Amino acid sequence: MTVVHLRHAEPGLLVIAADGAPLVTDAAPGLDVLVLEVLGGHLSWRVFDSDVVPAAVLDDVEAAQEWVWAVYGEEVALAVADNRPRSVTAAPARRESTAALRRLAYAHWASRWWPASTVDGIPALDHRLLLEEIELLTATCEMVIDEDVGEVAHELGAARPSDDGAASITGRAEDYALAAGGADSPEGLIVARGSGGWDWRLCPPGILDAGEQAVSWQVSRAAGVSTVRVSVVAAPDCRQLVPDHLRPYARVRAELPSVDVEVPLHLRGDAWTGSATLPGTPEKSPEITVFVPGVGPVDQPEDESAVRDRIRRFVRARLTEPTGDQRLAAETAAAETDEDF
Repeated sequence: MTVVHLRHAEPGLLVIAADGAPLVTDAAPGLDVLVLEVLGGHLSWRVFDSDVVPAAVLDDVEAAQEWVWAVYGEEVALAVADNRPRSVTAAPARRESTAALRRLAYAHWASRWWPASTVDGIPALDHRLLLEEIELLTATCEMVIDEDVGEVAHELGAARPSDDGAASITGRAEDYALAAGGADSPEGLIVARGSGGWDWRLCPPGILDAGEQAVSWQVSRAAGVSTVRVSVVAAPDCRQLVPDHLRPYARVRAELPSVDVEVPLHLRGDAWTGSATLPGTPEKSPEITVFVPGVGPVDQPEDESAVRDRIRRFVRARLTEPTGDQRLAAETAAAETDEDF
């Protein structure tokens, strides 16, 4: 059983949540938050938590009453009908249905945030298997899911640059990491170089490798001209024909005293690469941000490298260790690919 608190976030919004639970009304929902749009509102869980009882933000209490009793139990349903702030105990009347909702939310999360990486040796998920499971789970949860939300699976399929399933990992991960690091430039003296990760919120899935060392850069100097070159390892399931509106850029900020340039990246082989000239030699290492225009929050997101690292450990455990939470079919296929690798 879980104690949840009912409160009004603002007029017309009723929140049902345990202490510390993530909500869709949070200013900046984290990478580790599962979200599911349902009849009358939204449900949310944290990916690392095993509790099937979600948090909820309801914008149509009357519509939500069709399923609140099943997900939270009779006590919560009566409290929602009363529509007054209070603390009550949630005990799902249909625990299997509640677990299916969480599984559906996790499948949607995996379609967006699964950290496929050749550098880290994490295989991509088979997108076809994932869509099939999302459709099956959506049908299973039809009492809670809005009819219009059933189309989300098809929208997800259209949004990804890869629609023919996950590619297997080819080559050794350390070889890709070495290639991403760059080599001495025949065009001049390398005055600075480095590598790092990128914020997953700024690029759709299936384009860039999710590894924390997937991005590499170097600044070279020749004939009085400084050139910055950026390379990002492509996602293991990235197709060669990526639509123009999904092609990534690298924003380079440096003190020369101040430079801010956007470098278009082009897919060549297994990496996205691009370069730009600088009006001088940076006194400090430049700041590199990889992004796809129009994707992610407008304001610069907070660094979530620690959360990304935890997500990598989480999915690695799901691929290699049996858990009480049954794998998705796409995860099982990825685990088999991982064993072959």
